[in-house]
Amino acid sequence: MALQPEKRQHIRTLMRLGEGRDACPAEHRDVIRRSWQRCLGEYRLDPCHPRPVRVLTQQALRDHQESVDELLHVARAGVDRLYGQVARLGYALLLTDQRGITVAFRGQSEQDRALRRAGLYLGADWNERHAGTCAVGTCLHDGQAITCHQGEHFDATHIDLTCTAAPITDPQGRVMAVLDISALQSPRSHESQTFALSLVNLHARMIEDAYFLHRYRDSLILRFDSAREFVHLNGRGLIAIEEDGSLIAANHEGRALIDAHLRRWPPWSAACLPGATQLFDAELGDLLGIPAAGEDQIRAFRARANDATCFVTLLEPRGRPRKATTTAAPRDASVPALDRLAGDDPAMHRLLKLARRLRNETVSVLIHGETGTGKEVLARALHDSGPRAQAPFVAVNCAAIPEALIESELFGYLPGAFTGGRPKGMRGLIQQADGGTLFLDEIGDMPLTLQTRLLRVLAEREVMPLGAETPVKVDIRVVTATHRDVTELIRAGDFREDLYYRLNGAELHLPALRERADRHYVIRRVHDELQAERGQSHHLRADAMSALLAHDWPGNIRQLRNALAFAMATAEGDEITLHDLPETCHGAAGPTTLTAPASLGSAPGSASPSTSAGAPPSADGQALLELLRRSAWNISQVARQLGVSRPTVYRRMRRHGLVAPNHQPVS
Repeated sequence: MALQPEKRQHIRTLMRLGEGRDACPAEHRDVIRRSWQRCLGEYRLDPCHPRPVRVLTQQALRDHQESVDELLHVARAGVDRLYGQVARLGYALLLTDQRGITVAFRGQSEQDRALRRAGLYLGADWNERHAGTCAVGTCLHDGQAITCHQGEHFDATHIDLTCTAAPITDPQGRVMAVLDISALQSPRSHESQTFALSLVNLHARMIEDAYFLHRYRDSLILRFDSAREFVHLNGRGLIAIEEDGSLIAANHEGRALIDAHLRRWPPWSAACLPGATQLFDAELGDLLGIPAAGEDQIRAFRARANDATCFVTLLEPRGRPRKATTTAAPRDASVPALDRLAGDDPAMHRLLKLARRLRNETVSVLIHGETGTGKEVLARALHDSGPRAQAPFVAVNCAAIPEALIESELFGYLPGAFTGGRPKGMRGLIQQADGGTLFLDEIGDMPLTLQTRLLRVLAEREVMPLGAETPVKVDIRVVTATHRDVTELIRAGDFREDLYYRLNGAELHLPALRERADRHYVIRRVHDELQAERGQSHHLRADAMSALLAHDWPGNIRQLRNALAFAMATAEGDEITLHDLPETCHGAAGPTTLTAPASLGSAPGSASPSTSAGAPPSADGQALLELLRRSAWNISQVARQLGVSRPTVYRRMRRHGLVAPNHQPVS
């Protein structure tokens, strides 16, 4: 029987490739080229003599089916679902075992004869060694999903087919089956099968996950996803664990997470795998004691995995009580003053866990955090949740008190100690905190001379007021805070090292609001606090919440509070919308760092601005000038680009002596 011209050309191409003359069409991918070379060099397949379809006997087929009986039972629903979506498009469906033997098949009865002739049938062998390059065989060899479209097949009798296959792997990552959909006829374009590849991949993962859940139905399983709403319905990652948190097995997404973790934190040995607590940067008690429900009734714990936020839920085995509740480390007792400071942010969970243990101690605490992150709020929560709660909490901002007054403010003075003092003298802030907590905010800005006196107070637990001859005993707990790097200040000679170690009995690091995974909780909490303070009720509309969640918040919680207060003051009615928020919240971009532009020439047709001093502006001034020119001196637009307010832009203009063209100097 004469071959069609297209098939003869296909055979000639393969023969030239076998002779060492690479004549593969340019559109054929490397994966197809490599498979053709295996067929010619390793399997010794002859392109001039296509092999007939190989179909196993009934007994041999049953042997293969029995070897994957558990998988076939689990996969049936996925197979039927996929076939239901592709049958009307002319596809048949094959499920093969790890040797390429078709152990499950779905096809239209009216195409039965044509499908049998093409080898798309139960018991057919699609191993690459026998059938040549094809979706199933090449997928088995490479372990990757693939579409083998028409002329990409090795055997000339298959070049009318289009086949798409994806591997199904066992919990150890080994290919145990292949899911394939094939059509007798299809469009010429390879891109026509893009959706087929995605669909088969999706259902292969579904079958793989169903098998995993069936296989480890008697184990604890952590299910995780990047979206809280989907973690229960179709969480992508599955990891089976022992009750001590050690890993048993993982699905495709779980193994990817483990591999990424090992690339970042290589183990001491190949046999050393991370536990669940290392993978999710969380306490075992948090993972095994996931809260009963959130506000939306979703039982999920927010965690960090390789610096990305994910949500984890726990699937417990049925039919037997779980020991984890008794073997897991006991959870810390509830402390309302501290608990309300965070939602489900892992970093805050760790910080508050340490704070709960420190609340009853007298050890000094140093709180680090950017401006506005809530350092004083945390310090007051420590005080309110400890044994000194009924005693004074005295807060001192070391950066706000004039240097000339800070000594008298802190240590107090006797009558007549200096000119201009109170006639009866004054108890210093340290004495006022006797029995309670002294909170020294921005301790990094305290003058060196006062650092020496403060060190003596901490060492001797006594204070010497100005003009006094006898020290006064004080019982205080000292909590300090700073946004500065104290170790850098020590190296620069601006902070005493011995004082640092006195203050740093324990260190708490508050994350910036932009780094927190519980921003939604923080926004709600601040909003509720403002409503209670103002006696008002405002609903946050979805567009406003989205803008608040997307903003970078360089001023952290303090800036968030101001933005919400502004919105509540200006909103019409009882609903806060995007347009009620300050302009800086309307875009997701944060503050822009000013850099000197390459060229400072005026835009064509624009007037040249003047500077108040007649001298060229500094690098920062030049950068601001360039932004002003590009925006045609629209101050609101520049403020949005910089993530600051309009008054701040005007202040910067005054600082650099910038005056808008055809306008009077800003005042």
